[in-house]
Amino acid sequence: MWLRRLSDLPLLVLLMALSVPAMLVPAAHAFAARHHETGRIFLYSALIVVVLSAMIGIATAGTSRPGRRGNDLKALVGAYLLLPVIFAVPLHQAVPDTSFLNAWFEMLSSFTTTGATVYDASPDRLGPSLHLWRGLVGWLGGFYILLMAVAVLLPMNLGGMEVLGGPAQAGADTGQVTGRISRIADPGERVIRFAVALFPVYAGLTAALWLLMVLLGETGLRGLCLAMAVLSTSGILPQGMAGAGTTGIPGEMVMALFLVFALTRRFYPGPSFGAAGRPIREDPELRMAAVAVLLVTVVLFLRHWVVAIENAEGQEVPVLLHVFWGSGFTALSFLTTTGIPSAQWGEAQIWSGHTHGLILLGLAIMGGGAATTAGGVKLLRITALFLHGQREMERLIHPHSVGGGGPVIRRLRGRGAHLAWLFFMLFALSIAVIAAALTLTGQEFNPALILAIASLSNTGQIASLAGQAPVVYADLSEATKLILGFAMILGRVEVLALLALLTPEQWRK
Repeated sequence: MWLRRLSDLPLLVLLMALSVPAMLVPAAHAFAARHHETGRIFLYSALIVVVLSAMIGIATAGTSRPGRRGNDLKALVGAYLLLPVIFAVPLHQAVPDTSFLNAWFEMLSSFTTTGATVYDASPDRLGPSLHLWRGLVGWLGGFYILLMAVAVLLPMNLGGMEVLGGPAQAGADTGQVTGRISRIADPGERVIRFAVALFPVYAGLTAALWLLMVLLGETGLRGLCLAMAVLSTSGILPQGMAGAGTTGIPGEMVMALFLVFALTRRFYPGPSFGAAGRPIREDPELRMAAVAVLLVTVVLFLRHWVVAIENAEGQEVPVLLHVFWGSGFTALSFLTTTGIPSAQWGEAQIWSGHTHGLILLGLAIMGGGAATTAGGVKLLRITALFLHGQREMERLIHPHSVGGGGPVIRRLRGRGAHLAWLFFMLFALSIAVIAAALTLTGQEFNPALILAIASLSNTGQIASLAGQAPVVYADLSEATKLILGFAMILGRVEVLALLALLTPEQWRK
């Protein structure tokens, strides 16, 4: 009964109401830390949102029209337009010397799990409760895209799942799941059902990582922010914290274990896109991720080691292992678009004197698994393109050969590769358009390209590592921040979803 009543409300109203308990968390933390002014700001903001949600909910109850997929996409995009404005209100009030545009940019960056902060030049302006708010909004943004990917994008064969969709897949496991999801006509009910199934797992994984980080020596707040940053792939860390903080390599090993959840969706409840019942070693996304991380790690390590071989440090085995691990963890972090560098990454940079930003940009563009919290092009699309290229090479040598691999692999290298190439071209075109727009605001070409990739791949931290000089978001103009805000939404929602929203009739056919 309660599920039916909630589903009568528009999705945006439900999301507004859910922002209320989120605001109470930093309010309680601020009151406990005796920061009463900050606590009151969050408490009053929550009360205002309660009143607005109740008024809008009463006025719009029962007006949602079931079965309209365009409404689902409108709610998906509308959340990124409306919720960051609501989230920015307490931040703007708690930091008097900041503009509302900066507060909106900060919250949009957090909610899209981009992690680009305009307070990177002066992190002391934000207190612990505000850093908790940033991390919490990023964590909620990770859960939101995880939920919307299954409840909204999957029934429409979008968000990376289109490479396994279409008529060629009729009767397959993913097609059957898509049909069952689509038969839940009411979008509100569908979202609530999947939220009930996903949230305990998502919150439980976060709590487990938080506990492990505390046991390894992190403080409570820093450990919680680190856990939320990893599970949501936002990479948002509190003031003065870099990487795993005081836990070092053991903490990074634990973080790497939980970053696997951003590489494949098979560990979450719901559809697993053809991977159900298959061994983990045969998961196409995990295999592609393992190859990419291992290859990049070896290349980066050899590049650093060749430069430092004549030094005493370059001949010590423990130091070599530390640098090797630092390269591997950093590669995995940027592949999942988390953007948290290893504590050993700085030491490796000192050896060679290079940032290798192009490699990090390439990893961010590849992205993580489909229907996960990661951004980028998605590993499933990259796998489809790789398998198609491999098959074409085989046909050059053996023109009459028959490709095997099972139905999932055949779909990936057939129609899936065509759709993956289409999306990749749209993604590359988006990078060009955003970079060109940024140059019109006064940015030079290299920073403009880095900012475009950082925003579209939702890896904001890469701006401080990819170039010869770090790009400081606080120094950007208002026009630049508005363009980056649009790019972050575009990267999170994806171009195909926006095209589906603009031309829904074409996708229904």
